[in-house]
Amino acid sequence: MKAIVTTAVAAALLLLTPGSAPQSQPTSDAPCARQIHPNPSFERGTTGWEAGPRIVVLGDANRPARTGRAYATFAGLDVSRTDLLRATVTVPANCDLTVRFWVRTTTTETIRGDYLNVGLAVTGIPPKTRHSLAFNSGSQWREYTMSSGTATIERTATAVFLASEMAGNGVTTFDVDDVTFTLS
Repeated sequence: MKAIVTTAVAAALLLLTPGSAPQSQPTSDAPCARQIHPNPSFERGTTGWEAGPRIVVLGDANRPARTGRAYATFAGLDVSRTDLLRATVTVPANCDLTVRFWVRTTTTETIRGDYLNVGLAVTGIPPKTRHSLAFNSGSQWREYTMSSGTATIERTATAVFLASEMAGNGVTTFDVDDVTFTLS
């Protein structure tokens, strides 16, 4: 009987001794479940973006942003030129990156000459154009999506918006808003 009581007391002391019970670890956000770009809607201008000198970020009552007050625009001038907008993010190992963006097109063009090419370059994968938009893309905001796929290593991904305009074909303006970079 004495052995049973001594064993029960020893077991109780083990349970009450600090550090003997497993401690729960604080939980952190899952690395593959969040939006990772600091300025997806251009509300802080071109912060977080590399933008060409003619990328205008504005909000206008006649041409409102899709959400918020600002958007990027590749303003049509009917001159031969190109404009670039891009952002680079880090994609953690075993995560997929989905880039969603909205585009609105206004134009006086009647034949193809002005384009907005959108691509996603990911470490280890050759860059390619995912969307090529022209004058007939639509005057209402339309959503487009592209994805990086998953890999077992950390990678960088760059979303690129490249507008090309040719003189003499009319004026086309491509507006871009709400460019989200979401991990899953």
